[in-house]
Amino acid sequence: MPKSQTKKSNAPQPRVRVLMGELTAMGPGRADLIDAIERTGSISAAGREMNMSYRRAWTLVETTNASFIEPLVVTSTGGSGGGGAQVTDFGRGVVERYRAMERKASKAISSDFAVFSKLLSTTPPPAAKGKAAKTPPK
Repeated sequence: MPKSQTKKSNAPQPRVRVLMGELTAMGPGRADLIDAIERTGSISAAGREMNMSYRRAWTLVETTNASFIEPLVVTSTGGSGGGGAQVTDFGRGVVERYRAMERKASKAISSDFAVFSKLLSTTPPPAAKGKAAKTPPK
């Protein structure tokens, strides 16, 4: 299982995302995808491992690569042995630094987040399907 991907829990947790305008350059899902590519040597296998389509995984790799000064993942064209994907040294370094930032951020806000968590409902709201949540009556 990817480093930051654990069993789904209802426990609140902070998440770090690095944004470039509207685009997420790096976040927990992208880091998990890169870890999966490192393990499997394949974008499609990494996508399957994470229950995402090949197209979604490929799009995430393309936009993540475009967000950095060097590619994090490189691919080779298929042939008799098939294609593949490799995480670059630069990519490994980016993910390591991102994971370190996650740990530091979590540690830095741990006491505030403990208090904040107590303000949250103990049951998560149902998933919204394109509709804003209704404000409860006063």
